[in-house]
Amino acid sequence: MSEPELLRYRSNLLGADKRITNFGGGNTSAKVIETDPLTREDVEVLWVKGSGGDVGTIGLDGFATLYMDKLRALKALYRGPDHEDEMVGHLPHATWNLNPRAASIDTPLHAYVPARHVDHMHPDAIIAIAASADSERLTREIFGDRIGWLPWKRPGFELGLMLERFCLENPDARGVVLESHGLFTWADDAKSCYEVTLATINRAIEWFARREGAAFGRQVAEALPAPERRAVAARIMPRLRGLVSGGRRMIGHFDDCAAVLEFVTSEKMPRLAALGTSCPDHFLRTKIAPLVIDHDGDLEATLADLPQRVADYRERYAAYYGRCRRAGSPPMRDPNPVVVLIRGVGMVTFAADKATARIAGEFYVNAINVMRGAELASEYRGLPEQEAFDIEYWALEEAKLQRMPRPRSLAGRVALVTGGAGGIGLATARRYLDEGACVVLADISGETLDEAVKDLSADHPAERIKPVRMDVTDEAAVAEAMEQAVLQFGGLDILVSNAGIASSAPIGETTLALWNRNMSILATGYFLVSRAAFRLMSEQGIGGAIVFVASKNGLAASANAAAYCTAKAAEIHLARCLALEGAALGIRVNVVNPDAVLKGSRIWQGDWLKERASAYGKDVEDLAEHYRARSLLKREVLPEDIAEAAYFFVSDASSKSTGNILNVDAGNREAFTR
Repeated sequence: MSEPELLRYRSNLLGADKRITNFGGGNTSAKVIETDPLTREDVEVLWVKGSGGDVGTIGLDGFATLYMDKLRALKALYRGPDHEDEMVGHLPHATWNLNPRAASIDTPLHAYVPARHVDHMHPDAIIAIAASADSERLTREIFGDRIGWLPWKRPGFELGLMLERFCLENPDARGVVLESHGLFTWADDAKSCYEVTLATINRAIEWFARREGAAFGRQVAEALPAPERRAVAARIMPRLRGLVSGGRRMIGHFDDCAAVLEFVTSEKMPRLAALGTSCPDHFLRTKIAPLVIDHDGDLEATLADLPQRVADYRERYAAYYGRCRRAGSPPMRDPNPVVVLIRGVGMVTFAADKATARIAGEFYVNAINVMRGAELASEYRGLPEQEAFDIEYWALEEAKLQRMPRPRSLAGRVALVTGGAGGIGLATARRYLDEGACVVLADISGETLDEAVKDLSADHPAERIKPVRMDVTDEAAVAEAMEQAVLQFGGLDILVSNAGIASSAPIGETTLALWNRNMSILATGYFLVSRAAFRLMSEQGIGGAIVFVASKNGLAASANAAAYCTAKAAEIHLARCLALEGAALGIRVNVVNPDAVLKGSRIWQGDWLKERASAYGKDVEDLAEHYRARSLLKREVLPEDIAEAAYFFVSDASSKSTGNILNVDAGNREAFTR
């Protein structure tokens, strides 16, 4: 295995264990002899994890590659700490082999350590030492002379030079703890470097394991039982989501793991939370401090108090920005909280997408673990406020944000699609996922639902898809589905009511059971899910969009289908009523009327296919051609066509449309709206 491959392998091993480093955190490097592509001479090249990415999943293309002689030459250009940021602009000039991967700010730290292999990790146990009031003493006590200590310094060129001086002055050292930051370790071969890293982290873990005590002080609140925690979170999260979705909608994530519950029920939680996180990786993901909600069991009082609590947080954040801003600082970013700690309930995190919201929660759990260790060993110290600000509003961090791709049109939105595993529902879910939405896929058939999720997950992250078994005629099941949507994503922005059946019978042969079945699923079912969505969207206070997938038969009568046509007409009129009620709340309600969508439809796989073929005097295999021929445009209507209409009605392109009916039927004069 080549040296770069060994580096990748070592990186993946380290990143696979979250005790070693958090997602996206840390970096690794190797100094490798390569061939210069022009001179064909041997040159020393630094392979180092590039900007962004995750060591646990990094491939060779995730590493930046730079000439070591050029990196050493940069020292002559360095004008001191006040000009540190300009050094990042020089790094591309050191690129080997035209590698497009951007080098990270930690590149000088790896380059100037005089060892061939270097690891930089963020293990909780080490950061607990680094974030302690007397971290230098603790480092000596735990590691002796093999692991050194350096005082806090923002990552960059100056810290790289400090690390180089330390190595030259301490040639027997195999690593260093960086105050309020993390761990650097090194060796001259990949395996030894890996072993030094593991041994150092394990020694810290073992040292903490021997210490006893209540790190967070006494328990001052009881954690609610799990079902009650979920119920309370499901009420609080939509209200919070509405409050923090200022410039754009946010996706939520709920966590009530043991570490979180220990913290949110503890005496020290308010003081420690106010200190903020210490490691730069932590607070770049979580903001400098969380919002703390003192829920005392009175849920209605807690809900009523949320607007003021969020407003107070925004005010504190704006004051922090005002105190710390420098000439040339970027404009203040979103002042809303990312992390919300709720007494006795758990933690909610918000971000622009599900993965980022989840990772923010993971990072704050890392911060809790760090606080626990620091309080056991000594006393936890957050970064000084100005240092924290200088990293949060670092010009290099701002540049990284500006390079991020433009969000897709439904990013930050949560959609629930009933009948989600069928042809139209599945196509609609896929269209929404393509545009960045999170989707709750609701269907009564568990087996079909599993297949649909597997299909969608092949092209989209599984954590953006929440399958829910739901009978739309069951009020309790509908309520449970909405709660699951909230706990998974924080709320709801879009409802596509699509679950359906079809039946055909002359009126004389239409039984009461058949009539009631159509009304139950197609009318009552649409009422139950839309009522639940209305309540949830109203609670959020940021509007929403509801799409009813009805039918051409809701407008055009059809012989031998009285129950079906009547129920579909009820759907359309219900949508009109909801459009009236929803307008003042910013909730838009529109209808898509398909006709003869045979592909992928479970309805057309049953007796309905035979019944309609018989009604038209056609063979089953000729029915699709019959529908195509009878349409004005002579076109077949596909699930994707309905999905496109359902997308239009929830997108900003239709932001001024409500109470409308859009026929997607290839043209049927009997269904023309009048």
